[in-house]
Amino acid sequence: MSPVIELNTISKVYAAGTAAEVVALDQVSARILRGEFVAIVGPSGSGKSTLMNIIGCLDTPSSGSYRCSGVDVADLDASARAELRRTQIGFVFQGFHLLPRMTALENVALPLTYVGVPKAQRRERAARALQAVGLADRAEHRPNELSGGQQQRVAIARALINRPAILLADEPTGALDSHTGEEILALFEQLRIAGHTVILITHDPAVADHADRTLQIHDGHLVEVESKEGA
Repeated sequence: MSPVIELNTISKVYAAGTAAEVVALDQVSARILRGEFVAIVGPSGSGKSTLMNIIGCLDTPSSGSYRCSGVDVADLDASARAELRRTQIGFVFQGFHLLPRMTALENVALPLTYVGVPKAQRRERAARALQAVGLADRAEHRPNELSGGQQQRVAIARALINRPAILLADEPTGALDSHTGEEILALFEQLRIAGHTVILITHDPAVADHADRTLQIHDGHLVEVESKEGA
């Protein structure tokens, strides 16, 4: 099976001054297959945010190559990278980023308005996405009428609305209590079983333990530290 994410000796170097450089990523290589649930875990300053930005096509490496869904990202200009993000990657963040005046259904459907999907189809697809995350009965509720866990489920449904190959989640349980966080992690496991590729970025090894594979990043170096038996 070909990888949906393929990083080959990726490095990212930032200029910190006239003579200083900061190496955020150093010769990082990794392959993630379609349908895997992989956690990337590391402390603050380890390089995990830089790696997430490269995987999400929000930044480009200084050297090395990155293929996303078979596409060499180095061959794309800014517009083509934006299109790749829109079609191939769904983002979930610690903050839910829901629009307060919109219902759950409207928030989930919002990305489809930017690509000209007719209103009836937007509502139908958004309703299915909410059903997939267990919130069909909250479709007409606004964010302030939802719990934190429900708001994160809405955000996950929105991330899935364009049917991306990759779900990229950055500290998705960071704003939640432990019980609600476990529910969200269980949802990611269900999405993986349904065939989605889930990449979870976290500082917490206990959160990373929910994934099938764990990659640890430290000082810009990435190593695989755990693989669940039978995964």
